[in-house]
Amino acid sequence: MSTGLDSKARDWGSLSRTERDTAYNNSAAVAQSAVLNAAREVASAAFRAAHPLHLDLPYGPRERNLWDLFPTSDPDAPCIVFIHGGYWQRNSKDAFANLIAGPHARGWAAALPGYTLAPDASLTEIVAEINAALDWLAAHGPKHGIAGPIVLSGWSAGGHLAAMCLGHPAVKAGLAISGVFELGPIRDTYLNEKLQLTDAEIASLSPLRLPAVAKPLAIAYGTAELPPLVADARALHARRAAAHQPGPLIPVAGANHFTMLPELRDEGGILTRQLPLLLG
Repeated sequence: MSTGLDSKARDWGSLSRTERDTAYNNSAAVAQSAVLNAAREVASAAFRAAHPLHLDLPYGPRERNLWDLFPTSDPDAPCIVFIHGGYWQRNSKDAFANLIAGPHARGWAAALPGYTLAPDASLTEIVAEINAALDWLAAHGPKHGIAGPIVLSGWSAGGHLAAMCLGHPAVKAGLAISGVFELGPIRDTYLNEKLQLTDAEIASLSPLRLPAVAKPLAIAYGTAELPPLVADARALHARRAAAHQPGPLIPVAGANHFTMLPELRDEGGILTRQLPLLLG
């Protein structure tokens, strides 16, 4: 899939607003996105219904400050924390529960945090909520059967949040999937209508502008994703490699923004199999 907007071929500043919007519109770029999303939501509802004991646990004062926890029989099992995507302004944790089915089937605990969406929260506030959620999990996870090492993961906007919160002391490693790691171009698109990014946020919340965190971070993308997302993934890995920080770059051949997800959802998925390697 190609939009013809590869940054190597055209200067971002020369693009029209329509072209800039198209460059980040994953739903429009993938014809079957609505069908894939609907199937994920149905499967996630079934997964939550099958594991109902630790759902919607509050970690903060706002409506979406809730955890869904999926412990295993071993409280010391490693735990994947998965942050949902939606460009920081759509979706909910409930609709992504099935994505941790693969790790859970392999004996991993799993946890999904909710967070307040833009425009009801700024991106600064959203990042702070994820850090607050991790504080809560470190303090209260053991009484819900989750006390093992945490790998922080997320997809799309969740990939950005995973990279931003990798430095949290409770986190041992990270897996950022199809993330946005440079926010500057976002301000020039339809996405900023709700985000209203400031200069300070672009500087302080773009992982590509920040020092590399000295923890393993796997960075995954589909080779059929939109060019800016491919470029961000490659650039963040290169930046971390230059700083001698660990973690692989994982290009999934032929995958787009949505067909990446089964690689974590499935027990034999590429990303599911990567998780234990991040913990050594």
